[in-house]
Amino acid sequence: MLEMQSVTRILRENGFKVTPQRLAVYEALSKAYNHPNAEMLYSMLQPDYPTMSLATVYKAMDIFSELGLVQVLNVGEDSYRYDAETVSHPHIRCVSCNRVDDVFNIGDEFLLDTVSAKSGYELTGRQLYFFGRCPECRKKLGRKDRH
Repeated sequence: MLEMQSVTRILRENGFKVTPQRLAVYEALSKAYNHPNAEMLYSMLQPDYPTMSLATVYKAMDIFSELGLVQVLNVGEDSYRYDAETVSHPHIRCVSCNRVDDVFNIGDEFLLDTVSAKSGYELTGRQLYFFGRCPECRKKLGRKDRH
């Protein structure tokens, strides 16, 4: 995640206006670890920015995505989720409560090498998603955590 000075610089260098609303959207996303969608960000920002529209949030996310400032996640829901952590890493979504978490340090180099070798592609990027039940939902269902 970038500091706000870097976000400001990148917006200006690419010909985009730096507005308080855009900065607020990025800041809210960078502090949200639940990988929110645009509607969730909009709800988070409403108390401090009551005149901000949902369209403003969508436009900001489109710009941030275009500039590589956010990852756009498609975890099998009706809307995209966003992640301010742009270093490539897998995500996992709970099929019960729809919580989305990061998965870091899983050593997926073997998988990448295998995909490249079997497909003949030179890989330029990846998005990897896992699905299951989070620990809280497993507790609600009476299942013990297994590692």
